[in-house]
Formats: sequence, structure tokens, C-alpha cells
Amino acid sequence: MKAIHLPENSGSHGRSGGEPRLRGVVRFGLLAIGALMLIATGMSGAAHAATDATPCAPMPAAQEAVVDVLRRMYGALQKDDLSSFQAQVTPDYYALDGGVRYTAEGLVSIIRSLHAQGFKFEWTVTETDVHVTCNQAWLSYVNKGSIEEPRKAKTPMEWVESALLEHRDGVWRIRFFHSTPVPPKH
Repeated sequence: MKAIHLPENSGSHGRSGGEPRLRGVVRFGLLAIGALMLIATGMSGAAHAATDATPCAPMPAAQEAVVDVLRRMYGALQKDDLSSFQAQVTPDYYALDGGVRYTAEGLVSIIRSLHAQGFKFEWTVTETDVHVTCNQAWLSYVNKGSIEEPRKAKTPMEWVESALLEHRDGVWRIRFFHSTPVPPKH
């Protein structure tokens, strides 16, 4: 910002060695204009944010609602139901499972293919650790279940998993999911 310099007019306006009245008025006027600009900008930004902001998820029920989304996701996978699965995830959802990145369609497709080969899965969300901040949540948990391969005995399994969820339009949806199998205990 360029400074405005007014000529010194010492001794005028009845001030000895001080600032002339005009200089003080200009300085006050510039400060007032600057303050009004800041206030107007802030109010405009606040009004814009208020119209764009999604209300925060209701906190008392949020933790259980977040866990329920994961349970519904597994239910959709059990039934090979892509549309039910997509109802639980955001459009930009992806999962990291076994070192591979999957879209919603890709994950349902691989599970559907394994089901067609005779694989059976059980998944149970346990030991949840849920953190909710307004419209985002992340959780980690232990998925206790099993995998049954065709013509083989059921193998108990555990996975350590985590997910990031977003709350939009009154609904929690998974944006990111990660799964790591826990090595069998010997």
C-alpha cells in the first residue's frame, strides 16, 4: 500500500510542533475506510460460508451412525449388491485392500467374482475407535470374521481396518477405506 504524505504545516491550526488537523483527519479517514473494508469482506465471507456450509452431524448419534455405515457396507458386499454398496460410499471412494487400490465398482466386482468361485466371507466390525469432528469421521477397528474357500474348512481371520467418512445431506458415507489382514497366531 502506498503511503500518502501530506506536507508538514507545523505551527498551523494552533498546534506548535504537532501534526496539522488535516493530516489527522486524512489518517483517521484512511483507517476508517480500511476498517470498513475489512468488516465488509469478513461479513461477505461469513455470509458466503453460511450458505455453503453443511450443518454438522448430530454428535450424540454420530459415532454409532458411522459404525452402522461400515456394517451396511459389509452387508452389501455379502449380497454382491453394487447399488447398496454405492449408497454407503462417496462418488470418489476408494479402498486399499491387500496392497491394491479399488473403486467401489472394482471392490464389489472382485468380491462377486470370489463368491462365484465358491468363497464365503464373514465380516464383523469390533473394537471400534471412532473420532467425529463436525462432518468428518475416521475410525479404526478390528474386523473379526472368516474366509471359507471352496472345498476347504472355514479359516478364522482378523483384519485391522480404518475408514474416513463424510457427512453430507444428513448421511454418513465412506470416502476412504483401508484393510490389512492380521497374520495368523501360532
